[in-house]
Amino acid sequence: MRGNRPGVFVLVMLVLLLSLALASTAMAAGWTTLVTSMNGAREVPGPGDPDGTGWATVRLNIHQQMVCYEVSVWDIESATAAHIHVGRASVAGPVVIPLEAPADGDSMACAEGVDKGLIRAIIRDPNLYYINVHNAPYPGGAVRGQLRAPTS
Repeated sequence: MRGNRPGVFVLVMLVLLLSLALASTAMAAGWTTLVTSMNGAREVPGPGDPDGTGWATVRLNIHQQMVCYEVSVWDIESATAAHIHVGRASVAGPVVIPLEAPADGDSMACAEGVDKGLIRAIIRDPNLYYINVHNAPYPGGAVRGQLRAPTS
């Protein structure tokens, strides 16, 4: 039995180290991903751009107080603004997080220092939040989509 103890000790240490590494990676990650597809028909009060479409991916991290996003739109004139708003699908709600406008069709950035309570609320009930993209012909919003968890 004594001959097996160093092997068992090494195995236990490897399992322990692997567990710690995985736990620290999971804790460091802490990101929640949400998505949306957007179109003009979803704009409220509307109308939005009848030809406009788009999608967005939003990654939220409570501990880092960070919201990172990628927004792409098609078939709309140059975007002048983009935001995350609070509001059900039938409501035009207030802006809660300004985003970089996808003026050339795409934008990708991170908002830092976002309130932890707001990030928790978005993660808890993403469908209460939406992204819309504005432009000159549609200053109230050219395209819009409610946030949701991605489907696998």
